[in-house]
Amino acid sequence: MIVVTGATGNVGQELVRLLVGAGEQVTAVSRNPGRLPDGVEHVEADLADPKSLGAALDGAGALFLLVAGDDPQGVLGLAAASGVRRVVLLSSQGAGTRPEVYGHPAAFEDAVRRSGLDWTILRSGGLNSNAFAWAESIRAQRTAAAPFGDVGLPTVDPADVAAVAAAVLREDGHAGRTYELTGPAVVTPRERAAAIGAALDAPVRFVEQTRAEARAQMLAFMPEPVVEGTLAILGEPLPAEQAISPDVERVLGRAPRTFAQWAGRTAPAFR
Repeated sequence: MIVVTGATGNVGQELVRLLVGAGEQVTAVSRNPGRLPDGVEHVEADLADPKSLGAALDGAGALFLLVAGDDPQGVLGLAAASGVRRVVLLSSQGAGTRPEVYGHPAAFEDAVRRSGLDWTILRSGGLNSNAFAWAESIRAQRTAAAPFGDVGLPTVDPADVAAVAAAVLREDGHAGRTYELTGPAVVTPRERAAAIGAALDAPVRFVEQTRAEARAQMLAFMPEPVVEGTLAILGEPLPAEQAISPDVERVLGRAPRTFAQWAGRTAPAFR
């Protein structure tokens, strides 16, 4: 049995679907049940309270773990005591490129490596689904605002992250590896807005924010150090943050999906 934390999120929901489609028994863990495939058990739990995971982990062989809460050792210790043998951590690219800023995922990575379990770390670049932040303004005004309009990053389709996670959870040969997950090409915010417009068959006007405007907006829902780190990646990415990783294709045997493909699949959210 495989336990999926964050089971109703952009990655987790697709991961549950893929695992169920492959015939796996899945327990979905989240604070709210959301929409899950038939036959999937849901356990309401919060990673900030490791003990709340006890019922979900009983009898599990593998765990898909998000970076959430502040006690990864508590979660991993409970998992090991429950019989879990394999853990797959969804971390962030920033844990490798800017650990001084992204200390939280870096701490989870360290705990996973020292857990005594068979571990695999997935370091995701920025998700294409971050563009859902534009949904309201695109629906209402056909506009999309972001800073650094012509600075590109190889953002990744969350469905590809889920597909890699499903493979790593089900297959042998991935223990002790850290995979960097990116899309197939560097894409700028201006190009992402244009791709959504093409999917809608209606132009989307891109509005370039100043750094100060973007910072003020981000501070409403992110801690200041993370805001500064995020703006640094968006505006002055390191070479490693713009590099195209081969790891999605290495695990799945196919190239990662493009941003345009993601936009075509999710266009109804922007109509």
